[in-house]
Amino acid sequence: MKTHIVAFILSIIICLSARAELKWEQTKLDLHPTPADKQAVGHFKYQNTGKTPVKFKSVKASCGCTTAQTQKEEVPPGEKGEITATFNIGERTGTQVKTVTVETDDPANPSTLLTLTTIIPQQLEVSPTFVFWKQGEKPDPKTINVKVGKDFTVKHIKVTSSSPDFETKVEDTGKGEFKIDVQPKETNNLLASTLTIQPEDSQKVFYATARITNAPTAPAAPAAPADQKAPAAPPAPARPPAPGSQTH
Repeated sequence: MKTHIVAFILSIIICLSARAELKWEQTKLDLHPTPADKQAVGHFKYQNTGKTPVKFKSVKASCGCTTAQTQKEEVPPGEKGEITATFNIGERTGTQVKTVTVETDDPANPSTLLTLTTIIPQQLEVSPTFVFWKQGEKPDPKTINVKVGKDFTVKHIKVTSSSPDFETKVEDTGKGEFKIDVQPKETNNLLASTLTIQPEDSQKVFYATARITNAPTAPAAPAAPADQKAPAAPPAPARPPAPGSQTH
């Protein structure tokens, strides 16, 4: 009986020591593509530090703009490899976070989430992206500021309003900055316009919004309950008697 127990324990120890184990150098990558780059590519490197092969079951990206490929379907013990994640930049700007889910037959780590963060240079920074006037407000111009990104050179920008009820004027304030004055012709009616902002010699388009909104109304005083009477006015003070004759 003791022999069987010892054999069983030894078999467990052997199985544990012979298990597969996929170790990743890192599961998170930050990429900084240049303005000319069309793609951002991340390399997630791994090694099988176990005693048995590791098989990949699936490698899936979180969206259609990202693809993921593995160099091999099976990783023998001791071997290294990598999964390549490719993010198609397109017209996207700013910080983009994409993930890749990797499933293997590794019992210790059957599923691993790889995160690819791409920080795409932004050609223009527009602030604010929304200006508004209250209905009936004086139609004074309001300003939108545009700043050119540090990796870009823009000498002129073109601004177009989708509504003729809003006029725009662009001023180059120097050092890669522009000022856009937006002014409605009147504020009596509810109006809205999309402002298209485009750098010269560029296909990139940026947007802002101008709008005439409802003027807030003053809150009405709460009505007294139906069974509650208004307090009666206080009685007028009694009139003093006329003065009589005085004796000296």
